[in-house]
Amino acid sequence: MAGEPRRVAASGARRHGLSKAVLCSGVAVAALLTLAAPVRAQSASTNGSVNTDMVSLDTITVAASFTEERAIDSLAAISVLRADDLEQLMPSRTQDVFFGMPGTSVIQNGNSTQASINIRGLQDFGRVAVFIDGARQNFTQLGHGTGAGSFFLEPGLLADVDVVRGPVSNIYGSGAIGGVVTFRTKDTDDIIKPGQTWGVESSGEFGSNGPMGYGSLFAAARVGQNVDLFLGGTYRAQQNYDDGDGNEVPGTGYDTWTGIAKATFRPADNHEVKVTGLNYDADYTTYNAALVNNEIPSGSTQYGTTVLNQTVTTSWNYSNPDDNLFDWRSSIYWNRVKQDQTKVAGTPSTVTGAIGDPRTFTIDTLGFDANNTSRFTWNDIRNAITVGGDYFHDDVDNVDNYGFGDGYNPSGERGVGGAFIQWKANYSSWLEAVAAVRYDSYTLNGDGVSNSGDHVSPKFTLGLTPWNWVTLYGTFAEGYRAPAVTETLVNGAHPPAIPLVFCPDGSFGVFCFVPNPNLRPEIGKNKEVGLNLRFDDILTKGDKLRAKANIYQNDVDDYIELVGYNMTVYGTYADYQYQNIAKARIRGFELESTYDAGLWFAGLNVTLNEGEDTGSGEPLANIMPNNVAATLGARLLDNKLTMSVRWQWVAAKTAADLPSDTPYEPTPSFNLVNVYLGYQPDPNVLAQLSVENLLNEQYVQYQQFLPSAGITVKGGLRFRFGADTIAAATPAPIVK
Repeated sequence: MAGEPRRVAASGARRHGLSKAVLCSGVAVAALLTLAAPVRAQSASTNGSVNTDMVSLDTITVAASFTEERAIDSLAAISVLRADDLEQLMPSRTQDVFFGMPGTSVIQNGNSTQASINIRGLQDFGRVAVFIDGARQNFTQLGHGTGAGSFFLEPGLLADVDVVRGPVSNIYGSGAIGGVVTFRTKDTDDIIKPGQTWGVESSGEFGSNGPMGYGSLFAAARVGQNVDLFLGGTYRAQQNYDDGDGNEVPGTGYDTWTGIAKATFRPADNHEVKVTGLNYDADYTTYNAALVNNEIPSGSTQYGTTVLNQTVTTSWNYSNPDDNLFDWRSSIYWNRVKQDQTKVAGTPSTVTGAIGDPRTFTIDTLGFDANNTSRFTWNDIRNAITVGGDYFHDDVDNVDNYGFGDGYNPSGERGVGGAFIQWKANYSSWLEAVAAVRYDSYTLNGDGVSNSGDHVSPKFTLGLTPWNWVTLYGTFAEGYRAPAVTETLVNGAHPPAIPLVFCPDGSFGVFCFVPNPNLRPEIGKNKEVGLNLRFDDILTKGDKLRAKANIYQNDVDDYIELVGYNMTVYGTYADYQYQNIAKARIRGFELESTYDAGLWFAGLNVTLNEGEDTGSGEPLANIMPNNVAATLGARLLDNKLTMSVRWQWVAAKTAADLPSDTPYEPTPSFNLVNVYLGYQPDPNVLAQLSVENLLNEQYVQYQQFLPSAGITVKGGLRFRFGADTIAAATPAPIVK
């Protein structure tokens, strides 16, 4: 049923064959599907019926509306991952976390830990807002496949992931015309259960392809009733992996260290103050050239790279079940990403410098957000009104004294802020409405350019629940994205193998980046129709089916795209510039469904999407391939043994699917099969085994230039221990 507002408890169609008729029929088909993404069900009872206490509970989220609701009830396209979901994925890289998630792809080349998220064909420069423990991630370094809006994250730190697809910047700040991804790292409650005073978690993994090793140690303590302390860290080392053909992929090794500390204080009843510090340190060697005969081309530039990602966040929340006027959430954060690179190989040039020359890319982001929800009932209508505001300031400082790295990654400053009001109302159990309006403004300065702008973005959603097993909703939402410093000011030559053109700034290269001081902000206008399905006791007592399906169309005015022009005598473009396209149209169909019968579970996710420049009819470069993902699993030995098989089919991207001036290459379709086995003989011990890319598929993912890893076997072991009191003779088991 539609959830009552509550407080927080803690040319495309022709090329793709995707028509409106197909999209509409897809929603109807979704109602018939009984497969699902992996869920957290438990074992069946011995008499053959499902033990309903063991079947997975519906996951609670606040990501879509800042009010607590079940994900299946949310009137939005939302996907959630919790600790047990992440456990079965055994992610080594950020990309692994989003395996098979509808409408969501991660671009992460094997020779870098840098990751960019694409949601519904929108990525880079903040179109997808990414938050780690409430701190916005805005790093940019132009490169091949990733960099124009990326972040660095160790998956072993994660406790929760929430993904909202579509423009939701009304409540999350400017720029999120594609969607929002929020990561929450581990905390005290993820290590010890209520009533215990301390706990420790230690884990280790080993992978065959590389090889790869991982270790972590986390400790938590409760000091009295009002102070929680959490401390930990991880280390991961990966050697060069082999692709599906058995060839070693050079440069795919890396080392990462992380450290994390949190302190939670409760200075008064219903008040909570949390201070979080996070440090991420990675070392690897990277390059931007496709392999030739399984080797880095002679003369290609390679950089020894060290990345430091530091975040400090302080939050203050107030939530009192007896107070309907105030339900307060606020945070202030600082994030710095500093990437130091030294040229270690390659032909000397005025563009990339000589071997031994350094360069540095740094961004400091300082921001805050605050919002409050008030609740009241009027004429049998339950109302929740949320008022809030946010602001962030980016200070980009890039230095390259020997090449043009700071030419196509210019320095500058940008300030973006706004305020919103949202009204969420429920009448009985069958009607829900959400209306919101947001005001945004921005300023951008650098290289003699000074830009600013503002906009008012509306949002309205209406949901109907005629029966408790189905909800139909429709949404119109606008999103506003200010141009980034790099898009506006980028200037200089692309590093060449053989210089072809001379640029206005005096450099030379394969082509020139040209600044655009007149670049206008993007405005996304998303129309969406969704269907939420909830069934219980279908095949046997206590089983559950949950499905969310939607069709959408996002029309983006003044869409910003990297455009090539001024053809050279060699048949290539001499200049590339970020320009406003009059209108881009992106539309698609998504399905995410779950079925859980306790003894076994299964899943099916579907993504169909297309996008085009409606003026030229050219497809958009950032539309990711269609894909289908399925899961089948079982729980045996009184729920101590969990087995699952995951399969994902990814469609090809042909030359007809790409714009004529794209830097990306077509990619063939591929199939991935992953197998997981987890054995938990004791609540405090978990042994894991996974086989990734079981079929040893040779494949290159779209927008990436290196082949992905071939078959990889990973094993892991996790221990937890703790006590109710420090002086306890025998540590009590940690049962969550």
